Amino acid sequence: MMRTQTLVTVFTRHALMGITATMFLVWSVAAHAKSAPESFADLAAELLPSVVNISTTQTIEGREGPTMPQLPPGSPFEEFFKEFFDRNQPQQRSRRATSLGSGFIISEDGYVVTNNHVIADADEISVILQDDTRLKAELVGRDPKTDLAVLKVKNGKKLPAVRFGNSHKSRVGDWVVAIGNPFGLGGTVTAGIISARGRDINAGPYDDFFQTDASINRGNSGGPMFNIDGEVIGINTAIFSPSGGSVGIGFAIPSSTAEPVIRQLIKNGSVKRGWLGVHIQAVTEEIAETLGLKKAEGALVANIIENSPAAQGGIKSGDVILEFDGKAVKDMRSLPRIVAETEVGKPVDVEVWRDGDEKTLSVSVGELKDEDKAASKKSGPSGELSISELGLSLAAINDKTRERFKLKDGAKGVVVTKVVADGPASAKEIRPGDVIIEVSQEEINSPAEVQRKIKEAVKAKRKSVLLHLEGQNGLRFVAIRLKKK
Repeated sequence: MMRTQTLVTVFTRHALMGITATMFLVWSVAAHAKSAPESFADLAAELLPSVVNISTTQTIEGREGPTMPQLPPGSPFEEFFKEFFDRNQPQQRSRRATSLGSGFIISEDGYVVTNNHVIADADEISVILQDDTRLKAELVGRDPKTDLAVLKVKNGKKLPAVRFGNSHKSRVGDWVVAIGNPFGLGGTVTAGIISARGRDINAGPYDDFFQTDASINRGNSGGPMFNIDGEVIGINTAIFSPSGGSVGIGFAIPSSTAEPVIRQLIKNGSVKRGWLGVHIQAVTEEIAETLGLKKAEGALVANIIENSPAAQGGIKSGDVILEFDGKAVKDMRSLPRIVAETEVGKPVDVEVWRDGDEKTLSVSVGELKDEDKAASKKSGPSGELSISELGLSLAAINDKTRERFKLKDGAKGVVVTKVVADGPASAKEIRPGDVIIEVSQEEINSPAEVQRKIKEAVKAKRKSVLLHLEGQNGLRFVAIRLKKK
């Protein structure tokens, strides 16, 4: 509760009225805010039995000792070397290493959730309950891409399980409680708040972490993050720490990401993910302006993989995906996660921005496989031409330029031959050898066509044009500001 001290004793009538209104506003906000709990003791007592310690053992091969050289039969050095190598061989060629982590029980019949990195490469896995009962665990399934794993233990009696909550409802500033096994000390309870949502820490392709200031240390990995209703809304996974200890920056996988993966691991032992078959890039302010979008949102399709669900559903290069299966695509990074969480084979509506208008397409979601990573080859006479508005020079693709810039067979478009230092093209990291395929979403086959498109843009008083080009890093779109002559 906020208390206001009076520092000035004489007020005008209007000043008093202003202070009264301000105090009313403060009391109004305080009345609607959730008060901090007086204690987490009851919550901790209820939840501690469901949190377990994970102990793993792994055999690590030792280094091989020196090997005896090959000697001619009957060599006088044979006995000497034999005695030397017998005496200096290492006594132990392998050792058993142990590690500790955390986990939590999600069903009375013994399913346990933890992080994949806690049990990776383990020969034996044990689950230790709060009463120190040690149970041998069987690995049900694991998913390295989300760093999740499911174990199964048998105890002969019902185990205390926790339930998942809806992490979508959790807000920055909400209280959370973390329970785990830091440094092997056993059940430890810490509390804090959700510091941020949607963190990408480059841990995997579907990063969407909660950030929390609740103390998380080594050994907490795989442990649950609870809301004040006792529901699991996150799985503690990583920390940022220059020192190795908690500095108030920990990360947890939201339950909305973890639950579908856990269900699939229990049912199938592995995870099937949805696949669309597009290469995408971010929609910048410049690209949004060029395409006529009001906001820089969505995912810009840079390339379509041949025979993919996207190709079969009519999605085209240059489309901006705004919505997928009823879920808004706020930025490029959110699309892969939304698609991956969609049921394989499910027909979904995809809302795209095309030619200045919204269009709804129907796509049947495919299954993501490891080999679904190759891009389709999308890549055609005139002399070299300088385009001052772009700060570059272009040439037609022919035998000479193909050999000079080592272009692919069948490449179409025009090739960049020179880039002016500190010009618009240079600022967008366009380099000699890049191939421009489209200008303003229209295919071009000669430098003269590019020049014509630029003149049209200048006449229309556009500030930038959209280039579709292929370089060393593959296909991409670039919105480039037009330089005034």
